[in-house]
Amino acid sequence: MSMRPELRPELLRGAEALGCTLDEAQADCLLGYLDLMARWNKVYNLTALRDPAQMLTHHLLDSLAVVAPLQRHRAQAAGADTLLDVGSGGGLPGVVLAATDAALKVTCVDAVQKKATFVRQVAAELRLPNLQALHARVETITTQRWPVITARAFASLPDIVALTRPLLAEGGVWMAMKGQHPADEIAALPADIEVFAIEPLTVPGLGAERCIVWMRPR
Repeated sequence: MSMRPELRPELLRGAEALGCTLDEAQADCLLGYLDLMARWNKVYNLTALRDPAQMLTHHLLDSLAVVAPLQRHRAQAAGADTLLDVGSGGGLPGVVLAATDAALKVTCVDAVQKKATFVRQVAAELRLPNLQALHARVETITTQRWPVITARAFASLPDIVALTRPLLAEGGVWMAMKGQHPADEIAALPADIEVFAIEPLTVPGLGAERCIVWMRPR
């Protein structure tokens, strides 16, 4: 059980507002993840935030905001059951996506070893067999292709595409998490990349602009 029961009501309310209803086990898992992040943060500096209530809003709810859009995409795209989270850091949004959908296999990749080690520890302690972590630079991965590639606070859209294009499966998409509408980054994309949707997000308690930029090769 989580040691932060005081955060449970806000987590449940926030998830509900985002169209992502959590059951008890999922809420326990996410609060357990928050606990682990707060504990490891004291030693490994996984995130600049230290206050658990802020981490709930800025990390958990921010990541939960993409759960419903991803589920809608997966309902329409056959075989979109694996996802790569690039530059995952402490596992955002990858851990949150794995915790809320047991049928989705999530791989978190980060170039910093301690962050990949943390995600592996999360997968073990929270019993998430659908979550794995790779310690690698994304451009060195050659083993697999993914139908969905996501990134949060990782790089510009052109850089995300350039670094991960060899890893995108046939018919796959990029689900890039961004703050304000990144018009300049979109304008700088290669001509053969199509932005087929820009989905504004409202994260409860955040008070900042968020959006998903959906992209695919033309």
